[in-house]
Amino acid sequence: MCHRFRLGTFALLGALAACSDREVPTAPTAGSPPAAVVPPSADERTSRERLARSLALALADPGVRASVKAQLDQSPFREHKVHFQRFLTGEGRRALRDIARIARQSETDIDSDVLKAVGLEMYFPVPDHRTRWAGGADLLVATAREDHEAPVAFDLEGRRQVLSATTPPDAPVLALVPIETDLDQPITAAPFICCAGGPSGSPAGLYMTSSHFVQDFEGWLKGSPEYEIHILGQSGQTDSLTSYQCAGEHAAGYYAFDQNSLDWSGSVLLFTQQQLDSYKSQHPNQNFRILALEDDDGACAIRLDNNRFKSLVTVLQTQYPSLTGGKDSVSSGLGKIIKRANALQKILRAAYSFITSQDDLIGNAVEDVVVGEFHTGANWIVKGESNATNGWLKLQMQ
Repeated sequence: MCHRFRLGTFALLGALAACSDREVPTAPTAGSPPAAVVPPSADERTSRERLARSLALALADPGVRASVKAQLDQSPFREHKVHFQRFLTGEGRRALRDIARIARQSETDIDSDVLKAVGLEMYFPVPDHRTRWAGGADLLVATAREDHEAPVAFDLEGRRQVLSATTPPDAPVLALVPIETDLDQPITAAPFICCAGGPSGSPAGLYMTSSHFVQDFEGWLKGSPEYEIHILGQSGQTDSLTSYQCAGEHAAGYYAFDQNSLDWSGSVLLFTQQQLDSYKSQHPNQNFRILALEDDDGACAIRLDNNRFKSLVTVLQTQYPSLTGGKDSVSSGLGKIIKRANALQKILRAAYSFITSQDDLIGNAVEDVVVGEFHTGANWIVKGESNATNGWLKLQMQ
């Protein structure tokens, strides 16, 4: 965590900008205990709602609306997101001064709310709203902490209302929510999305060629889902698991895939043969797990309540004893295949703080012949909490 002496209002905001956008626990090292889970404070929620109301009141001013629209239109980040704290303090704190003046608050009070709230991003999470809003007063500002939480919204007169957790309203909604996107890395090019069957020269290894999930696991105020597939293996020589490789929208090279609907097809690398061989060499008689997540805070960094993960694995081990993992093998036709295998570890060496959002735990992939559930074009079933089927994947060695 970044610390600074309190040297007045401007210094406070400067310290905030110098610190990390989100106070995120560092990844524990093998053998270290998971980070403590810190519950969200009432001050954080109150401050975030107060910032949303102040922004809504300020947006009654056409000049502020024009400034916000320009910032959103020019944003180089996905879904045209804007870092709210940087928006406030940019151009010599121009936006902060305008909001304080129009909302009839002191700059000191807004500074205080900014410091109590988590890092926030501002954007239109509903694509139709983003397209339709032309800078007019037909607008709500909404905030929420977790996925599927009923958003609290304010109109441009500052009136509070609670929106549906499942269905966005007709009026365009500007979200002010905890940061999910790396707002230090602008999009410079479309992520590499591999063609079906794999491109010429792609590394040998474990690939996913299609995926289906039964829901998007993302509340509408949080925008598009960010699905990730993690290969989990033994952490050092402990009884815990750690992520050895992540495939997802923000992963690099052959590991990148961007699934924005319930179905996806293509070819994405999950683990190279070299990685598999190295893992087996360092961890003889240990196999790996395949974990599906919907990422909510920090790409390819698992943030889960460890008790939830342990409960998931315990239920699956009871239902499908010793067969909830995977390994590469040689088939009777001498080709490489991925097949069911024993996976011993139940503890995930990852933790999260309530300062950040928790990732959605979609599930642990289990081979279809173990589950006894079969879907056309798939061979592994994603089993979630309470043994629910949350999706299915096509996995193959190439």
